[in-house]
Amino acid sequence: MPIARPRSAASSPELPSAEPEVMDPSRRAEWPSLSRSMSELVAASARQPLTVARIEMALVARLALIALGRAPLAPHAGDRRFTDHSWQAHPVFRRTLQIYLAWSQALTDLVDALTVDDTTRDRLRFVVRHAMAAGAPSNLFFLHPGFYARARATKGASMLTGLVQFVDDMTRHHGLPRQVDTSAFTIGKNIAATPGAVIYRDALVELIQYAPATPEQDASPILIVPPQINKFYVFDLSGENSFVRYALAAGQPVFMLSWRNPTAAQKHWGLADYVKAVDQAIERVATLNDGAAVKLVGACAGGLTAAVALAYRRARDVAPGAASADVACLSLFVTLLGKSLATDDAGRAHDERAVRHALARSSTTGVLDGADMARAFAWLRPEDMIWRFVTNNYVLGQRPPASDILYWNADTTRLPARLHADLLRIYGDDALARPGGIMIDDIAIDLSAIDCDVFVMAGEKDHITPWRACHESAARLSAPSRFVLVGAGHVQSLVCPPGEGTMYASDVCGQGETAADWRAGAPGYHESWWHEWLAWCQAHGAAARPAPVHYGDTATGLAPIDIAPGRYVRQR
Repeated sequence: MPIARPRSAASSPELPSAEPEVMDPSRRAEWPSLSRSMSELVAASARQPLTVARIEMALVARLALIALGRAPLAPHAGDRRFTDHSWQAHPVFRRTLQIYLAWSQALTDLVDALTVDDTTRDRLRFVVRHAMAAGAPSNLFFLHPGFYARARATKGASMLTGLVQFVDDMTRHHGLPRQVDTSAFTIGKNIAATPGAVIYRDALVELIQYAPATPEQDASPILIVPPQINKFYVFDLSGENSFVRYALAAGQPVFMLSWRNPTAAQKHWGLADYVKAVDQAIERVATLNDGAAVKLVGACAGGLTAAVALAYRRARDVAPGAASADVACLSLFVTLLGKSLATDDAGRAHDERAVRHALARSSTTGVLDGADMARAFAWLRPEDMIWRFVTNNYVLGQRPPASDILYWNADTTRLPARLHADLLRIYGDDALARPGGIMIDDIAIDLSAIDCDVFVMAGEKDHITPWRACHESAARLSAPSRFVLVGAGHVQSLVCPPGEGTMYASDVCGQGETAADWRAGAPGYHESWWHEWLAWCQAHGAAARPAPVHYGDTATGLAPIDIAPGRYVRQR
């Protein structure tokens, strides 16, 4: 099969998204946590009536000022819920907004004033944030000025559209608003559309080789390990949002793993199976490139898998120049390598009981469903991931946006019960913090055995893998690490085409350095971190050589068997 040049694809706008991860409970575990937190809030308030009375008096005073038109309350400048001019210009809507802000401030003050331990306060803040997000007037038809404007502009059609979308979501989408117009994308046509071929497939994974975009390529190939939840094409979104296309255009040979979407029949697949799949893929990619050292890249749980695979290889005493392939460098994007205290109040709000519930559920069903996890993570950021779409879809009667990121976010996969248990052990018990905490084929995994240079990217607004926790993970490694902090959230950090983004970049000084120390000394740049990574990646590459003209190599048993993006990415 000859290699074709990449074809263009339309770009779609970047919108907020949250990628499901592996360490939090399913949606069914979320509601018991919320109800317990609400009960705790009521009980703590009942035990401290003087505190409650003081907060109530302050609220009454604010409401009196609002009635007199003398309240200075205004939403935060970045609050997108209240950008409509009428929220400030119209006296009714202005007072409605101010009453909501006064009530929200009272709830926040109450939680801060109650005498409770820090862990309980985190849970109370979590449930109060949910209450404030749900109670916003922007969520209610007759309290949102845009409802009337849209109804007039569409002659009532927006009301009908909102009603139809509401009924459809209640009956077919588990009661949550749809976040994306899925009809706008087709896998292999305008998303996950970079030309390539599947050159290897087994029961667990496909290996994709992408067509070169330049006459010459770096002799050292890139192998990308995507997360096991969601599909690989977060690296190959539409048009300029494709990280794969960006690397190919810079003369980098790119290979991608595409995981199979498991069912209960594959519940026995554990971390060891995925690690050995990465290990074997390194060998195959190196063999196809005349034994050149491989530049290993991983994101999220895929980054953890890549790091463990590299430690596994090092533990087998695979030295540079030996018969087995070497790894030139390791890139970890929004990746945690263990437990961390650097989590926000939402993360700490999930107690051990909820985690045990999630583990018991996956053990019973054989898999942890990615759709359940996507819903759970949506509730961790209800303002952006739930109520924003309630306003857009129902109140304003608009179609959900056509976003490649949100399309990918909704295209979830399942997690085998064994892998779920392994990852909970790593993130809950911090099993990778000690050599031998994880064993694969009787080989003790020791992250300190990773001796090649490491590039670490984290998102400043990431609530799934907080950047301080990512810094802690980088500081655990004995290898030299380049750390880049991006001013975005979890998935938005990954999707950062040229011309967009801000970042801070500097080397990690070692285990004695805190995240605050690093941040204080790191210079800032107004550019995409893709540039920083590419320059770093090229510095760890090899001399250029002519790009291949055929996929695979029949002599190595890696003949093309399917066109990209392959079979597994289409599995539901």
